[in-house]
Amino acid sequence: MSFWPNVKSRLKYPLIRAGLEITALRPVRALFPKAGGRGVIWTLHHVRPEAGRAYAPNAYLAVTPDFLAEAIEESLAAGLTPVHLHDLPALLADPQDARNFVAFTLDDGYRNNREFAAPVFRRYGVPYTIFITPGFVERSRSMWWETAEALAAGRDSFRFDFGSGEEWVASRSLSEKSAVFERFARFIRAVDEDEAVARIDAAAAAYGVDPLAIVDDLTMTAAELADHAAEDALVHFGGHTMTHANLCRLDEARQRFEVETSLDRIESYVGVRPRSFSYPYGWASAFCAAAERAVAGAGIEVGVTTRPGVLHPGLLNATTRLPRVSLNGYYQKRRYVRALLSGVPFKLLA
Repeated sequence: MSFWPNVKSRLKYPLIRAGLEITALRPVRALFPKAGGRGVIWTLHHVRPEAGRAYAPNAYLAVTPDFLAEAIEESLAAGLTPVHLHDLPALLADPQDARNFVAFTLDDGYRNNREFAAPVFRRYGVPYTIFITPGFVERSRSMWWETAEALAAGRDSFRFDFGSGEEWVASRSLSEKSAVFERFARFIRAVDEDEAVARIDAAAAAYGVDPLAIVDDLTMTAAELADHAAEDALVHFGGHTMTHANLCRLDEARQRFEVETSLDRIESYVGVRPRSFSYPYGWASAFCAAAERAVAGAGIEVGVTTRPGVLHPGLLNATTRLPRVSLNGYYQKRRYVRALLSGVPFKLLA
């Protein structure tokens, strides 16, 4: 592994944190009074108490219930009206409605969304959308990022073929474990995704890690989804592909399967057809025109990416590629929420 990627990886989060600290300052935000646009769509994954593990490469995907409450309070304090994601196009298109909006979304269907996030949303009366991957619900697809974490966490070394032949992979120290996880992430993007996931699963199983048991522990079943839908009028369930695949790396037939079949399955779980869709992965290469066509062709009006940005009128012609802003586990401070809501970080990056 070269020196420069390691340096960039170590500098990434401190630089983002420094930028949030600067834009959290009132005088800085005052320089761009209209940067917040018409509001924001928040992205979340896990909502759960702090785990406190030293090695946690997926920690950025988890926020605490208390921080979720702070994000809601800051959104309300900013004058935003909480709405369902799928209602945004009509609301933004209404010339008589001058309100600004906030929509909360959660990817992957984690059980903690029901256990820890739902009570917070109910406390404030805030609607929310959970994006579901039926491969997880039906325990037929593993979550490679969780599998890779478990494999590296439990071993000082293991054997794996990253493409140049099987090798011993060191994972004794925290830095080695982190480097291994980054290799797995690059591997997923470099090899056919189905094959890459299968190879990670096989390696994990050889060392006593059960990938589907991890999925079973983390994500809701069909019965749990149905119960959640019945008990909480604030929740809506959206599509997130069948297997959490990068749609941009698939042919047209597989794209249709990933999108359309996932919508059918979700409707069979909860009795309501999804009205929105989330493209898997936060990589720029995981969103493309072909993926957007597959989503629009399935009758979905609202599709969300992980490209950061606020809502603005120009998006009315692009409702199947709306931006979202991540509530990131590495930046769980109220003032950071305030900075993001201002839109200033995205203005400076434009």
